[in-house]
Amino acid sequence: MWLFIAIACLLQQATYSEGLKDKRHLNPQEFMSPNEIIKYWGYPSEEYEILTEDGYYLKANRIPHGLRNPGMSEPRPVVLLVPGVLAEARCWLANIPNNSLGFFLADAGYDVWIINNRGTTWSRRHQNLSINQEEFWNFSFHEQAMYDIPATIDFILKKTQQDKLHYIGHSQGGSLGFISFTAMPQIAKKIKLFMCFSPPYTLVRTKGLMKMIVSLHDRVKTHLWGNKEFVFFSNKLKTINANLCSHPGIDKLCLQLIFLVSGFNEYNLNVSRTDVYMGTYPDFTSVKTVRHWSQIAKSKEFKYFDYGKENKVVYNMTKPPFYKIEEMMVPTAVWSGGKDIIAHSKDIEELLPRITNLVFYKNIPSWHHADFLWGLDAPSQLYTDVLYLMETYK
Repeated sequence: MWLFIAIACLLQQATYSEGLKDKRHLNPQEFMSPNEIIKYWGYPSEEYEILTEDGYYLKANRIPHGLRNPGMSEPRPVVLLVPGVLAEARCWLANIPNNSLGFFLADAGYDVWIINNRGTTWSRRHQNLSINQEEFWNFSFHEQAMYDIPATIDFILKKTQQDKLHYIGHSQGGSLGFISFTAMPQIAKKIKLFMCFSPPYTLVRTKGLMKMIVSLHDRVKTHLWGNKEFVFFSNKLKTINANLCSHPGIDKLCLQLIFLVSGFNEYNLNVSRTDVYMGTYPDFTSVKTVRHWSQIAKSKEFKYFDYGKENKVVYNMTKPPFYKIEEMMVPTAVWSGGKDIIAHSKDIEELLPRITNLVFYKNIPSWHHADFLWGLDAPSQLYTDVLYLMETYK
């Protein structure tokens, strides 16, 4: 974390160089909402607010069709994109359209929906709670899986008048699917195909900044972040980062921050979009979510949140139960990256035998964690397989 801050300070000093004030590539999308980005590129955009059973309002963004196929007599197949931890809808829209999965799928004939999970920039409302209250932040990824995902799926299917949809989750977005479809068979029946891009599992081999964070003692996490919101950079500071990272030379240094977190693949991110990446990531989540992942990393077991002495009251057992992935029957496709230091490919390979209905697995040796969102070769390495599988399980 301190390396993150140190580099940010160096970047700020570097911008005072007059030579760097020319030849900037500040992209306007950094200062836009997901809805505005979609419209900026000329796509139709719809925005909805979804109420979860436990009172959170979630923003959902929809691209009902692409640029080349506005008229279809039959309903378009629906696909839901779910971001990972510390990410929101813009992660699926950060590159130019033919290199952003949200736009790519719309142009391929799909009705694309993107959800913003609770606590992120666009989903910070509750029926009864304020974001300033500790109760608002009393959730981990478990609650997101148990409330956000089913509410979103039910809303989309009702709105589109369809029975099933495709689900694509990056990072924690994939983990949410495993939990939801295991715990709620009635939701699992509504999924045509479940696609996971580098889902974290036990974090046994996790390295880099993520390893540092999950290894911190809970008392240290509380001292740094309290018991509410987990924040690296405020939105104001992310705007500053975007301006800094729009300068040639500095943009490449900014990419090193991404590599520090996700793994190293030097030439596969678009340098001219660095300001967008750093202006939208990392986003926000709850401190409890980070604590939950810390528990999993420490125990090396993918299971419910550990409340310690309160487990008996919460679960009627002294230890938290495991997520029973083997009980999930949804057709599942999984991808991993050979240079991913968050969801290590070896950890994912240990997950695969637990997936009862695994229909596809691919490791991309040169990829790190962010390549699944922003990789320049994503259309050839990832999108073609996604389209083939979605057509197969239509």
